[in-house]
Amino acid sequence: MTSSEIGLRVERRGRIAIWTLDRPDRKNALSRAVVREIGRLSREAARDRELRAVVLTGAGNAFCAGADLKERQGMTLEDVRDFLSLYRESFGALDRMPRPTVAAIDGPALGGGLELALACDLRVASEGATIGLPETSLAIIPGAGGTQRLTRLLGPGRAKELVLLARRLTAAEALGLGLVNRVAPAGQSALDCALEMAAHFESAAPVAIAAALEAIDAASELPIDAGLALERACYERTLESKDRLEALAAFAEKRKPVYRGE
Repeated sequence: MTSSEIGLRVERRGRIAIWTLDRPDRKNALSRAVVREIGRLSREAARDRELRAVVLTGAGNAFCAGADLKERQGMTLEDVRDFLSLYRESFGALDRMPRPTVAAIDGPALGGGLELALACDLRVASEGATIGLPETSLAIIPGAGGTQRLTRLLGPGRAKELVLLARRLTAAEALGLGLVNRVAPAGQSALDCALEMAAHFESAAPVAIAAALEAIDAASELPIDAGLALERACYERTLESKDRLEALAAFAEKRKPVYRGE
């Protein structure tokens, strides 16, 4: 099956990829097939030297309302356990991708939908977005990385408040907490705002961007000395790149650099 048949539409605009969760009749709920495809596309994107960034969005009036509960009703306990492993594998591939990823949140991003957005590097919300992890109100907990990624982003106190109280946030509240990076201006969709953000990466230096992502992502997991050692190793990759020499040449020649990811 193609991505579109699975419920995930893929589009390319120059060096920016747009992945659209395309199940609007189900508020873009995450089926096993969709989650598996996110992992496949993420691994493929990691090898794409021409790609500069990925914007992840949802069709219709929702980003993603979470897991497909109709599909979940027919699952055995072992099926659910397998699905949780699939979440970890696929969202992990998205999280580790050496290209910037931007979640464009128009409408609800709840449960697994927010966990998907948390696996992205940056998040943009429209004014009418609703954001939260309501799992404890359904007698479960976030199981697609939400307890871990939310805590790393906001700290344990905020994470406990949002998860234990199953709070649903407005876009303004999410921005105030640092859960989203930007709220789209009135009249602009989160997708258009996210594309404006992603446009920066079309001319950015890919080697440096990938190195920065690796160093930043490891910062919350490593002791300071190990983190500084990793930063040095990542910096070393940029020192050896042709892009760095291009940056110096462009500065001397008073022109815009042309980075090739080499």
